[in-house]
This record gives sequence, C-alpha cells and structure tokens, in this order.
Amino acid sequence: MVTFGGIFCVVILAVMLPCLDVALGQSTDPSEVDALGAIKGSLLDPMNNLENWNRGDPCTSNWTGVFCHIINDALHVTELQLFKRNLSGTLAPEDFMWNNLTGSIPKEIGNITTLKLILLNGNQLSGFLPDEIGNLQNLNRLQIDQNQILGPIPKSFANLRHVKHLHMNNNSLSGKIPSELWRIPLLLHLLVDNNNLSGPLPTELAKAPALKIFQADNNNFSGSSIPATYSNIKTLLKLSLRNCNLQGAIPDLSAISELGYLDLSWNKLTGPIPTNQLASNITTLDLSHNMLNGTVPLNFSGLPNLQLLSVENNRLDGAVPSEIWNDIVLTGNRSLVLDFQNNSLKTIPAAFNPPQNVTVMLYGNPVCGNSSGAPIDSLCQPQSVNQQTSRQQQDSSLICSPCPSDKNYEYNPSSPIPCFCAVPLGVGIRLKSPGITDFNPYEGAFGDSTTSLLKLYIYQLHVEHYIWEVGPRLNMHLKLFPSNTSLFNMSEVVRLQHVLAGWEITLPDIFGPYELLNFTLGSYVDEYPNEASSGLSKTAMGAILASAIAAAFALSAVATVLIMRRRSRHRSRTVSKRSLSRFSVKIDGVRCFKFEEMARATNNFDLLAQVGQGGYGKVYRGTLDDGEIVAIKRAHEDSLQGSKEFCTEIELLSRLHHRNLVSLVGYCDEADEQMLVYEYMPNGTLRDHLSCKYTATLYYSNFI
Repeated sequence: MVTFGGIFCVVILAVMLPCLDVALGQSTDPSEVDALGAIKGSLLDPMNNLENWNRGDPCTSNWTGVFCHIINDALHVTELQLFKRNLSGTLAPEDFMWNNLTGSIPKEIGNITTLKLILLNGNQLSGFLPDEIGNLQNLNRLQIDQNQILGPIPKSFANLRHVKHLHMNNNSLSGKIPSELWRIPLLLHLLVDNNNLSGPLPTELAKAPALKIFQADNNNFSGSSIPATYSNIKTLLKLSLRNCNLQGAIPDLSAISELGYLDLSWNKLTGPIPTNQLASNITTLDLSHNMLNGTVPLNFSGLPNLQLLSVENNRLDGAVPSEIWNDIVLTGNRSLVLDFQNNSLKTIPAAFNPPQNVTVMLYGNPVCGNSSGAPIDSLCQPQSVNQQTSRQQQDSSLICSPCPSDKNYEYNPSSPIPCFCAVPLGVGIRLKSPGITDFNPYEGAFGDSTTSLLKLYIYQLHVEHYIWEVGPRLNMHLKLFPSNTSLFNMSEVVRLQHVLAGWEITLPDIFGPYELLNFTLGSYVDEYPNEASSGLSKTAMGAILASAIAAAFALSAVATVLIMRRRSRHRSRTVSKRSLSRFSVKIDGVRCFKFEEMARATNNFDLLAQVGQGGYGKVYRGTLDDGEIVAIKRAHEDSLQGSKEFCTEIELLSRLHHRNLVSLVGYCDEADEQMLVYEYMPNGTLRDHLSCKYTATLYYSNFI
C-alpha cells in the first residue's frame, strides 16, 4: 500500500512541478526589473554582494536583498534590504542605510509602486526629492535622514496614503513645510529637524488625524508663531520646535491629553507661561532661552512623570515654587531636574529642602544674593542640564569560571542560570525621537516591550550600554542571548534579523521611532544563509504553490481515480492506527481533549505560556474551557510514539497516584499531535528555585 501512496505522490509531483516552473517563470514587473538594473549599474559593489543580480528573475531567483509579494496575480518588489553590504557610488532606491551612497534619488523609484520601505538614511545623497515618490501608494516608511538632500519637500507626498513615518531630518531641505501633509491619513511621525526650512508653520497640521510626533528643531521659521490650533492635535505625544526663530506667545496646549514632551527652547517667545494644567504624561518641559515673563506657574506641580523642567534664561520673577517637587512621589531610580537659572526669582519658601533625587538650579537669580547657608549656597552654583550621557554595564560581582574561548561565548548577566555561557547577537539601535530625558526609570519597560515584540524571554535581552547623542537621540547597544542554550539555531537568527531590519516591531510610543544601526552576527556569520534575506516572501511562495497544486489536482484527476480505491484502503488502516488511543483509552478521570482545546488553552502555544522544555517536548501552562489550570506536555515531532505505545503510556500514568506526583488529567492524540495534560504545579520546579529564577523562599514542607 505504501508503494501506491508513493506512486500517487510521484504523479502529483510530476504534474505539479511543471506548473510550479510556470508560476515561478512569471517574471517580475518589467519596469521594476529595469529599475533594479539601473540601481545595480550605479553602485560600486567591491564584495560582489549583488553578483546574482545578473541572473534570472529578481523575485524567483533569490536576488540578494530583494523581497517580493504577489499583488493582483503578479510578482512585485516590496522591499530591498541591502543594509551593511559595503555598497558605494550613486544612489539606489530603498534600504541602503549607511552605505556611503552619493548622487541624487532617481525619479525612477516612483515606478516601483509596490515599495513599502525606502531607507536611505546615513549616506551622502544630494540633489532634490523627486515628485515621483508621491506615486508610491503602498509606502509605509520614508527614511532619508542624515544626507545632504536639497530643495523643497514635494507636495506630492500628501498622496502617500499608507505612509506612517516621514524621517527627513538632518538634510538641507528648504522652503515651507507643505500644508497638504495633513491629508496623509496614517502619518505618525514627521521629523524635519536640522534643515533649512522657513516660512510659517502650517496651521493645517492641526487637522492631521494620527500625528504623534512633530519634530522641527533647528530650522528658521522667522517671524512665525506657534499656531494655537496645534492644541487640536489630540494624538500628539511630542512637539519639539527648538531653535526655530519663533516669536509670540506660547499657546495653551492643555487640551492635548497625551502630550508627553514639549521643547520650545532657544526661540524668541514672549509673554507669560500658560497656567492651565498640562497632561499628566509630561516627562520633559523645556522653555529655556526665550523672553518669557511673569511667574513660574503652579500648574507645573502635580505632574507625576516629570523628569525635566527648564525655564533657564527667561525673565521670570516671584518665588521658587516648592510645590513642583512636593506633589511628586519619586521612587526607585526616578529623578527630577528643575532649572531656574538666569531669571529674576527673588524668594524661596521658608522650609526649602528639596529631596536628594531632586536637582534645583538657581544660579543667576536675585534669590542667591538674598539668602545664604545650606542648602541655598549649593543650588546657586552655575550648573548645566546634562542628561546621563552614557551608561556602561558594570561587571557582576558573581565569580564565574571563564567561558569557552571559541565562538565568542560570554556570560548572560540576566540568565536565571548563574554563570551561564552563550553566544549572543549584537544589535545597535538608535531611538530617534524619544519622549523621555532620563532612560533609567524606563529601562525595564523598554526590555519588557522589546522582548515581547521579538518573542523572546526578558532574560534574553541585555542592554550593554547606551549614550545620549545630539538631538537628543539615544544610541543603544543590545545583546540578544539564546534561551538557556548556548547557541541560537540559524532559523532564529534569520527571523530576528528580518524582524528588526524590516521594522516589523513598533516600540511603545514613549520611546518614539527607532533605527537599526547594526546587526552583528559574530560567530554566526559563517553559517548565515545569504538566500535567507531575499526571494519570495512566504506569502508569495505559498500563493504560487497553492496555484500549482490546484492545477496539478485538476490535471491528475484521472490518476487519482485509478488509484483511489487502493489508496483508500491504505488510508483507512492508517487512520485506524493513528486513532487507536482515542477509541481504546476509556479510563475514569482521564479526559480526551481535541487539539483545538489545547491550542485555545495555551493561546495557540504562545511563547509566554511556555513554562519548561525537555527531551520529550515543551510544557505549557494552559487554562481549560472550564477554568482549570493545567500543565500541557506537547511532544516534539521526533518524540511521537505509535498509538499503541502512547495508549499504554496513558494507561500506566493514570494508575500512578502519590502525593508527590502530579496527576494525569487527560491527553490529546490527533492531527499528528500527542499531548499529556497534568495538574499544574504553581510554585515552579526545584531547578527554578536552585537557579534563583524565583525569589520566594523555598520551604521543605511544601514538597513533602
């Protein structure tokens, strides 16, 4: 019977493969092939990374860095990822970050209308932005920052219906910010700082439906004021207009309920500071180096997340309000900096004694001459507001024997297993517009969110060091460790690289957008598959295979009829054999579960539900439909038993009853899955406690 099954497979494959060749032979859209050819012709490729761009079809021949999807029954290029491949020369469209590219952006880029990412930051591009970029209706992210691009921002960008990120900072763009940009329905981040933009700020941005970050520092909006209508941008999290030659009064922004970061420093703003209470999310409020007058308003108190308040170099008078720090509870590593330097503040409260984690700066105020003694003398020394410029991870006091010298093993400082050696991946990222001034209190939240998005455990991420850069931007070096094993398998390395390089994760809003600076393979470099980062996406390949299989099914109908009777007898015996346990196990108290019930209980076997792993398979914590919490032991494919053996195991386990043994609740044996369901032991395993994974005390009486 197996022979006939094999013949059937051969028939199907013989018919299917020509169909697959036809599907794969469908060439990529010709205009996109031409565009890729023009790109390659303009680049210098000393390492021959693009050598296979001369062979076959881009989408079906696995051109390096080319990703495709099937759109409207045709193959289209959707991504180019050529990050860190030592390319140089004239610009080529898409993901060519940090490659020393020169020249201008070709208008032909507008012909690849299926593009989703254009990542050209960190090169030496010049020239103008082509209007044709506005044709890219599927574009999600445009990053052209840190180049030398000239000229205006095209109004055609308003046609980018799916774009979420416009990162155009650190160039030489000039002219006005197009008022039409408010029409981009999904726009989240508009970064245009460090350019030569001029003219009034567009009032129409107040109608932007999704805008979260507007950063336009270091431009010259001479004579312009901050539009009062910006208070209507209800989604706004960060507004940064530092050193923009702005005039007039500060508008009342208290209606922006999510506002967390406001920087209006180094302008020519006048008048009093608005007295309405700002959003409780505020971490940073910088109004320094203006011409503001009046008093320091009491509405600066009661802001629970405040990290920095700076009103340095203004014309404020009156008293120093101690309410600002008295109404905030600062715990752990949280701190608060209050910079009142170089104003006209004359008095301080009688009981003036800021806590240790509050820094008050009073230099250059009359109060320093009117009062003396501690603590006022120390507060009247000239100081500067410096973010913690860097943090290098301190060596652990734990004494461990050296790790193996090969493959760059090192200790995972966060591992629940002390002195555990593993080979990490290195990841350099930069937070381009963070909504915080001090990273320390948020490092835990950053680790939690990043590992969750990457589908890793929290102990697999180690923030080795970080440094604040001009912007301010936060440059971070991370290490990713395998989960309690010494090495990542290569499929996991490829997955992590693609997720990070393809911007497939979105950090919480407070961290703003990030950019990938490097992905260091280290000891994994020799095994890293070049083809893993190119070719058809899984979706596209799946669609091609589905089409080929459908065609093969139609053409092989006669062959199917000829052998169906013989094959059906074989299948009936196979099904009978695989179903033996389901029909034979009839034991009181032992339940038979369907696969769907097990998937539902574990949220589709989510990584976060996994509580253990062994040679047999993985163990998950699950909640059954009736609310009972259980431990589900799922067999690896190579651990599957014959149904008779599995049935015997179930019968044996069901007879074992002892107060020191967990009881068998049930089993699952279907769809090539074998699972055993036990009662759940909530206090973890003995190994967990011995490895310090749990901090709770282990009492001997709990386990006897």
